[in-house]
Parts: sequence; structure tokens; C-alpha cells
Amino acid sequence: MNELHIKPVSGRVVRDPETNEPLKTEGERKPNLGYWQRRLRDGDVVLVDSDANPAPAKTQKGVKS
Repeated sequence: MNELHIKPVSGRVVRDPETNEPLKTEGERKPNLGYWQRRLRDGDVVLVDSDANPAPAKTQKGVKS
């Protein structure tokens, strides 16, 4: 099953329909179901970029730019 990594937009409380718990502000992985697709479409949640903090690119030693 596909998953979405989503978080609520600022100022919104979005509850998981199965647990009735609010979605964590830092984001959570949820199943790619119609409920979460509707929350995305309605602007209640946004996708979290899993590469938000990529590792710095390595540079070769001795190469001048």
C-alpha cells in the first residue's frame, strides 16, 4: 500500500478518522486513501518533502572551481 508523508497546514487541526487523534504538526505517514487525498485537495494538509534536509554534496579534494 502506498503511503503519504503529510502534515497539517499551519493553524489547522486534522484528525485521523481511525484514531480520532490530531495529525502531528511535524507530519506523519498515512495510507494513501481517499480521506487523506481529500484533505490534500481541500488544502487541510500538505505533503512533506522527504528530502527537505539533503546531505551536503561532496566535493573532490584538489579540484579548483
